[in-house]
Amino acid sequence: MVYYRSMATAETAAAAGASELDRVFGALSDPTRRRIVSRLSHGEATLTELAEPFDLTMPGLSKHVSVLEDAGIVHKWRVGRSRYCRLIPERLQEADEWIQTQTAFWNQRLDGLQNYLEGEDQ
Repeated sequence: MVYYRSMATAETAAAAGASELDRVFGALSDPTRRRIVSRLSHGEATLTELAEPFDLTMPGLSKHVSVLEDAGIVHKWRVGRSRYCRLIPERLQEADEWIQTQTAFWNQRLDGLQNYLEGEDQ
């Protein structure tokens, strides 16, 4: 019975990690949000500065930033009347690690397939 509980806890932790990763990828699925992340990779900015290259209203931009903030990719704060944003690169690192793991797995599988097919030709 104890083993079952520890497995359930491990599964719950894995599901929570997947849920966080899902939010990161979901937030990055929109091209506007990817451009916001790209801009913030050069340093913090106000919402007004972020809005300049986009044809968006401030409420529209704020919604995009909120999605990024909910995913843990962006931190937003207020100083006086201005709202500032900065990138949280650690969240993107987690997504990159997942992508690297998948890339290594599929490269290995495809290399094995290539070796098999080359052996069939000989």
